[in-house]
Amino acid sequence: MMEFTDEEKAGLYKAIHTRRDVRSYFTNKPIPSDVLARILHAAHHAPSVGFSQPWNFILVKNSGTRKAIKKSFEEEKEQTANMVEEPRRSHYMQLKLEGIMESYLNICVTYDPTRFGPFVIGRGSIPQTGVYSVCCAIQNLWLAARAEDVGVGWVSILSNNIIKKHLNLPSHVEPVAYLCLGYVDDFPTKPDLEATGWLPRLQLKDVIDYEVWNGEPNVQWSELDKTLGESEYA
Repeated sequence: MMEFTDEEKAGLYKAIHTRRDVRSYFTNKPIPSDVLARILHAAHHAPSVGFSQPWNFILVKNSGTRKAIKKSFEEEKEQTANMVEEPRRSHYMQLKLEGIMESYLNICVTYDPTRFGPFVIGRGSIPQTGVYSVCCAIQNLWLAARAEDVGVGWVSILSNNIIKKHLNLPSHVEPVAYLCLGYVDDFPTKPDLEATGWLPRLQLKDVIDYEVWNGEPNVQWSELDKTLGESEYA
């Protein structure tokens, strides 16, 4: 059995706990091809339902394409601002929520439900597992990028129709994530939305239930419940 050394474990947990959704801090430093290849290999080694590997990674450097995507972001941000009232609306509009033009590279990660045909083991009962698989690839990409000191920002305030148009996606292929990648000056200690007071970090104990929804810990769970409150990343 291949085991992790303590140093390797620490490296993995460091990548997880210091990963950030980067919207600022991008530099002009290019990402070397070997580094980008390692990041993409990590993404491609994600788990997928029925080993369907339903993802594609569209690499975007073209400034015209990026400007069109940026315009979609600006339009969608203005529209979604109407969903909240003041003073949160003004707070929302002031937030820096993308790095489309500033980042070295944009990557659109897509989902193809037709890959390997209509029957995929494990997807028949829960069709959403196809998209969930793509999300696993995105997380792999994100953590590998962090290990390489490359920042990643996920831009979700976009029109999927605009993305499909400008990236020439087939009708059956859906965009799942539009990512901005690049070296950064800094990885903030806290996520931007936590640091700016938009939302707080929930405590782990508040999102753990035992046996059933809202289930309280009994004797067999008491040690874990105590440990969760004392853990390093609580």
